[in-house]
Amino acid sequence: MYLEYYGFKEFPFQMTPDHRFFFESGTHRRALANLVFGMEQGEGFIVITGEVGSGKTTLLDHLLATLDSNDYLTGKVVSTHLAADDMLRAVAAAFRLPYQSLDKASLLDLIENFLLSSRAKGKRILLLVDEAQNIPPPALEELRMLSNFQFDNKVPLQCVLLGQPQFARVLVSPDLEQFRQRIIASYHLNALNLDETGDYIRHRLSVAGWKDDPRYEDGVFAEIFRVTRGIPRKINWFSGRVLLHAFLDDSHVIDVEMVKRVEAEALEESRVIEATVPASSGVMHEKPVPVPANGSGLAALDHRLERLEKLVQRQGRALSFLTSQLGDRLEAEEEQK
Repeated sequence: MYLEYYGFKEFPFQMTPDHRFFFESGTHRRALANLVFGMEQGEGFIVITGEVGSGKTTLLDHLLATLDSNDYLTGKVVSTHLAADDMLRAVAAAFRLPYQSLDKASLLDLIENFLLSSRAKGKRILLLVDEAQNIPPPALEELRMLSNFQFDNKVPLQCVLLGQPQFARVLVSPDLEQFRQRIIASYHLNALNLDETGDYIRHRLSVAGWKDDPRYEDGVFAEIFRVTRGIPRKINWFSGRVLLHAFLDDSHVIDVEMVKRVEAEALEESRVIEATVPASSGVMHEKPVPVPANGSGLAALDHRLERLEKLVQRQGRALSFLTSQLGDRLEAEEEQK
């Protein structure tokens, strides 16, 4: 939408993790060091925890991008409260093994043969488990049992677990004592501080081709830090909205007042969403807005309606722009044909 307007090569604040935008803050640098140290050991479990949106997946993708695909085989499991046997099926599926209709004993044989044959070919097998806080202890025990397989006194399978902070509480379970003994490296990702937040925003802008257009005035990054608390995904979401706001205002300067207006609009949208609740029939109904009998709340209500109308107008402009761009692309494709 605003790519051509500001001369970006790509969107700087996309929500999908992309290792090309990896920013090495202090906390991410230490987490990366723990990952590298753990992988050098070639066995056991590496645990990385952090709040939602703290950059765990981007961190891991950055590391994986540096690995030689000739040396490593990687598989990924996204946990959704898997039972013990389901965990084994998920591991088999992660490495594209034909696991359908197999009982547990056959599953274990299938996975063991894959691990041992891959190791015999000189491959290191790395299993990545995301949303690890959802894994029940019995399923974690199945992962531990897989780590018992050996080939020439070497463990063929190593596992990296990414989870939210509550995963640390899962691991202190008395039933997981043996599992904890296999953890060779662990780290908790913290949020970015004020200075890192500004550096993070500038870094992503630069990767996307930023040439100081739009220009960010003093105090803007501090405001974004206040709103997002230094959580990278929140920074991406909010900074993207600020850029869109600037584009719709035909502005090449982003100042503190603009950031505050975007924050107010976001809060207004959240209130509207909260005021709409699903009824038992599945039809969406709006909660009635109470108006005092003396009419004292009417001015505030009018103000809210005015802001909503402006928001709709902004979205209409954005939609018109997208429609125009799509039409231009379709015409270009037709001409090429």
